[in-house]
Amino acid sequence: MEKFLFYLFFIGIAVKAQICPKRCVCQILSPNLATLCAKKGLLFVPPNIDRRTVELRLADNFVTNIKRKDFANMTSLVDLTLSRNTISFITPHAFADLRNLRALHLNSNRLTKITNDMFSGLSNLHHLILNNNQLTLISSTAFDDVFALEELDLSYNNLETIPWDAVEKMVSLHTLSLDHNMIDNIPKGTFSHLHKMTRLDVTSNKLQKLPPDPLFQRAQVLATSGIISPSTFALSFGGNPLHCNCELLWLRRLSREDDLETCASPALLTGRYFWSIPEEEFLCEPPLITRHTHEMRVLEGQRATLRCKARGDPEPAIHWISPEGKLISNATRSLVYDNGTLDILITTVKDTGAFTCIASNPAGEATQTVDLHIIKLPHLLNSTNHIHEPDPGSSDISTSTKSGSNASSSNGDTKISQDKIVVAEATSSTALLKFNFQRNIPGIRMFQIQYNGTYDDTLVYRMIPPTSTTFLVNNLAAGTMYDLCVLAIYDDGITSLTATRVVGCIQFTTEQDYVRCHFMQSQFLGGTMIIIIGGIIVASVLVFIIILMIRYKMLC
Repeated sequence: MEKFLFYLFFIGIAVKAQICPKRCVCQILSPNLATLCAKKGLLFVPPNIDRRTVELRLADNFVTNIKRKDFANMTSLVDLTLSRNTISFITPHAFADLRNLRALHLNSNRLTKITNDMFSGLSNLHHLILNNNQLTLISSTAFDDVFALEELDLSYNNLETIPWDAVEKMVSLHTLSLDHNMIDNIPKGTFSHLHKMTRLDVTSNKLQKLPPDPLFQRAQVLATSGIISPSTFALSFGGNPLHCNCELLWLRRLSREDDLETCASPALLTGRYFWSIPEEEFLCEPPLITRHTHEMRVLEGQRATLRCKARGDPEPAIHWISPEGKLISNATRSLVYDNGTLDILITTVKDTGAFTCIASNPAGEATQTVDLHIIKLPHLLNSTNHIHEPDPGSSDISTSTKSGSNASSSNGDTKISQDKIVVAEATSSTALLKFNFQRNIPGIRMFQIQYNGTYDDTLVYRMIPPTSTTFLVNNLAAGTMYDLCVLAIYDDGITSLTATRVVGCIQFTTEQDYVRCHFMQSQFLGGTMIIIIGGIIVASVLVFIIILMIRYKMLC
């Protein structure tokens, strides 16, 4: 019997030596196995850890990175502690096999970011501890697989924001620690569905306000009704630069037992204890529009920038309403900036009208209108013989006559002549224009060239500087007749409006595209000449050889 027991003891020691890494302690508490490797001076995760391990402690070592193979096939692992190492990199999917893991401790390491695949496969994780790292970035999808979290600790990092959408889906979350970061905003409604939340710590961040949330109000109602203790839900927000206006009045109305929070602004409340300030002193200032564009006139197709600035407490949000009464948002032609600027990138005649700037905050709203006038440019039809008349009062445009005829402008200016525009050179795809006219129109901003093919409805525009004397029109179709007009865009000295005047029109035809034919013909002639010359040389060589052979036979 004694030999049998000794044999079992010897087998037990051998098994223990086989499954337990060097310098680690393994505890076999049937049926579970715990591998304890804390404070062993390890530089990496031991490769011979028993894959059946349920608890693995590797804290207080010098591990620098986690590889994919380190925890491969450890499907029984429930608790993994990697605290207080020097981990700066974790290979994607490094924890993918740990489908039964409940707690992961990575606190006090050197992680700077959480990537998309770092926590993939951890669908049963309940506790994720990441405090005291150097985190500056968390990927928007980093928490997609850890939706069952009950505790998330991100405190003492350098985070300016976190994936709030992912947090909103953690319906089992009861503790969220975000203290000692640089978070400056929490989206409204983030905690609305987190009914199990009992502790939220946002101490020592850069928050000026906390948005009202049903979570806080629900806890307040339950505490007031005596259903739960006031200490059941803990909200910590001290050490933030709180802006104590009417937006924080809801928070002031919560029951509290401490008075550690202070106000950073406005000036009248700076430094005062948050809970000692009467509710009537939490005030907001209604919006006041201080600067805005009153009226703007731009040429059709040009950019229009409408500005609107307002002040108030809190800072007003600015929106724009179109002349049709619709809210303007970012689109292909329009951009709305946070500073109140509306940018219409390409204006059309339909944009003419009164745009409304609305500045609003919790204390009220203010409005101002901006009149936008779009000066219509002349649009040619299938030929230059017809130019659309502008809307009354929108622009001063002279109507051109048929090519080669003379006409006077409505205000008695110099007559239009086809000779003012000359096509100096035309190829199959280009036309070089020369302008032969006196620039006696005052205030010319630029010239506009309009042209299209005789059988083409598409009208092409080109803008050129007022000092130009020539212009090369490119990308023309070969063998096509074109109608072309040149218009002067200038400032009307009487009404201070931008006006247009037709300088001259012309018809021209591009050359036929014979380039390929000529090229093929030259290729053919060149090839023929080469063959003829080659034949002559070969024949001469043969004659010379024959003569040599005859002479050789005669000598023999």
